[in-house]
Amino acid sequence: MKNQGEKFNQKRLRSSNITVIVSISLVLFLIGLTGMILINTSNYFNYLKEKFVVEVFLKDFMDKKDENQVLQMQLDFKDTLSKKPFVKSIDFISKEAAYQFAKADLGPDKVNMVDKNIFPASVQITFNSEYVQQNKIDSIKNILGKYPIVDEVQKDDQLMVEVYNKIDQILLWITALAILFLIIAVILINNSIRLKIFSKRFIIKTMQLVGANRTFIMKPFILQSLYLGLIGSGIALLLLFSLWYYFTVEIGLPFSQDNQKYLYLILTILFIGSIITVLSTFFATYKFLKLRTDDLHYS
Repeated sequence: MKNQGEKFNQKRLRSSNITVIVSISLVLFLIGLTGMILINTSNYFNYLKEKFVVEVFLKDFMDKKDENQVLQMQLDFKDTLSKKPFVKSIDFISKEAAYQFAKADLGPDKVNMVDKNIFPASVQITFNSEYVQQNKIDSIKNILGKYPIVDEVQKDDQLMVEVYNKIDQILLWITALAILFLIIAVILINNSIRLKIFSKRFIIKTMQLVGANRTFIMKPFILQSLYLGLIGSGIALLLLFSLWYYFTVEIGLPFSQDNQKYLYLILTILFIGSIITVLSTFFATYKFLKLRTDDLHYS
């Protein structure tokens, strides 16, 4: 009978531990998945921002200089801009190229009705993503307008508005999802730990009655919960990076390769898995230590 009782208790203990580990793994996987989405949306945001183009139309000075001199001045200006920190890429469009683009857009019949010289040379600047902000763009536009060779600077304000509207919407949803999953994680992990401690409430009270102090009683429960939390975190990370490997290697999606951000994600998952289990165990155990023996049957 004793052996059967011990086997039953061990089986029940294993079942309880597995339930806790599964609960921790699933909720931490959801949190990690949200974090991975958040990391990789930065690639999408940068992609959107780098679609923003400022076009700088250049003067030709044809009344004072010959065509080769003007072209060289324009190319020198383009080389000067290419060294600026805000420039990701820059394209020079000569007068002839501008005419050919207009001809392709308008058709040869219509473009022949206008003077070829009305199409100015220009440079199209794509900015580094960190400079694609309304105030920075306006400041750079003012700086560009002060160059003697610059005739006009144009930027697509409508695209700027669309980019930031999309970014704000995506960030809002991802942030809300992350908060929701964090709340779910706290509730589920806490409930799983509380149920586990609840099944041990008579053992806890017995240890207290025979003279064991609170630290001595709490320590094994906290250590075991920390152990279960780390196992659950490890399983969640294994699932998460298996998914990452599948999408990046097997499917070939352009996931971010920022290892530092992934390291922060790993540490966050390990921290959440550990701290929630430890705190839940501490408060659950402390609750039963404070209860009277008669109240254990009703707690």
